[in-house]
Amino acid sequence: MIKLTVKIEAGDLYDYMLRHSYNSPAGILGSAFGAVLIIFALASQHWVVLVLGALMLLYLPWTLFIRSRKQILSNPSFQEPLQYVLDQTGLTISQGEEEAGMAWEDMYKAVSTSRSIILYTSRVNATIFPKRELGDQKAAVIEMISTHMPPGKVKIRS
Repeated sequence: MIKLTVKIEAGDLYDYMLRHSYNSPAGILGSAFGAVLIIFALASQHWVVLVLGALMLLYLPWTLFIRSRKQILSNPSFQEPLQYVLDQTGLTISQGEEEAGMAWEDMYKAVSTSRSIILYTSRVNATIFPKRELGDQKAAVIEMISTHMPPGKVKIRS
């Protein structure tokens, strides 16, 4: 059993949003289209198209940055630390009087970024474990997830 207390910060939420958005078809398509516009603009010297391409590439990260800051400030669940318990049955999350649990077999997937380990509980919802908060329990968390989830659902780099 692993017990963690985690305080999610705006940078952690931004990291999750970037990873989630840029790994979706819309994020990939938008980035590719923005890059094509920039290449076309450089080749044809249409500077208006260059600006449009740059706007397409910068729009998503900027809006995600703003949205992560707003969510951290406005969502009460981010104001206090969350308590997590990872055990043989699954994940239990608690904060104050609230408690929710989910079995390992119901987890959607697990991935990592340079800042976090992200455990998706559905296609769009996830539990974020910032690596800075895990400390010396990082390896144990990765092992617990990898042991209890199918290998095809786990894409975590140490």
